[in-house]
Amino acid sequence: MALRMKHIEKGLMIALLIIGGLLMMVPFIWMIGSSFKPENEFTVIPPTLFPSHPTFSNYRDLFLKMDFLIYLKNTLIIVLCSFVGLFLNAMAGYAFAKFDFPGKNKFFYIILATMMIPGQVTMIPTYLIINQLHLVNTMAGIVLPGLVGAFAIFLFRQFMTTIPIDLLEAARLDGAGELRIFFQLMVPIVKPVFAVQGILTFIGAWNSFLWPLIIANDERLYTLSVGLSLLKGQYGTEFGLQMAGAAFMVVPIIIIFIFFQKHIIEGYTISGIK
Repeated sequence: MALRMKHIEKGLMIALLIIGGLLMMVPFIWMIGSSFKPENEFTVIPPTLFPSHPTFSNYRDLFLKMDFLIYLKNTLIIVLCSFVGLFLNAMAGYAFAKFDFPGKNKFFYIILATMMIPGQVTMIPTYLIINQLHLVNTMAGIVLPGLVGAFAIFLFRQFMTTIPIDLLEAARLDGAGELRIFFQLMVPIVKPVFAVQGILTFIGAWNSFLWPLIIANDERLYTLSVGLSLLKGQYGTEFGLQMAGAAFMVVPIIIIFIFFQKHIIEGYTISGIK
C-alpha cells in the first residue's frame, strides 16, 4: 500500500511538472508563432496560437524598416570583446589562486565587495571616467567597462585553487613560462568554468541595453536590445514586427542554453558554488 502511494505521488509530481513546463512554454510558442503571422491575423477572434498563412515578411521588414543588421553587428562585437574579457578574468583568477604578492587577500576581498554594489550605482562614475577618456559615443566606451567582472574572477579563482601546485612546479622545472603554463596547462583544465562564464557572458552581452543606451548617442552604435525598445516605440501597432524582433532576441539564447546546459551544470558543481 505504501509503495503504491509512493508511485501515485511520484506520478502526480511528474504530471504537475509537465503541466507547469507547458504553461511556461506557451508565451514562447505564442511569440514564435506570432512572428510568422500577417498583421490581419492578430485581430482574429478567437486568437490562434499558430499562423494560418505563415510569412517571413516580419523578419524581412525587421532588417528593411530598421537598422537591425547594424544592431546585430554591434551586439556581436560586444559579444566577441566580452569573450576576450573571459581570458582577462581567468588570468586574474589564476594570479589570485597561484601567486603570492603583497595585499593579495585584501585585493580579493575588495573585488568580492564590489559584487554587493548594484551596477546602477557605479554607472555615473563609470560614465564620468569614460567621458574623461573621450570614449563617449564610441564602441570602446561601450565595451571596456564590461570586460572584467568580480563574479568571473571569483569563479576562476575558486576553481584554480583546487589544482595542485605541484603540477605548475613540474611545468616550471621543464622550462615553461607563465604564459605557456596558463594557456597550455590551466586553460584546458578550467574548461568547465569557461563554459559557464561563456554562456553567462554571451547572455549578458546579447541582452546589453542600459549601458549602450547611456553611452551611445548615435543609432549606429545601438545594440539589438536598444533596437527592440525603439521598435516598440516606432512600430507599436505592428505586432508581427515586434514578435519577430523579440523572437530574434530570445531564440539564440534558448538554443545556446539547450546545447550547453550540461557544461553549465558541470561547471557550477565542480567549482563548488553552493
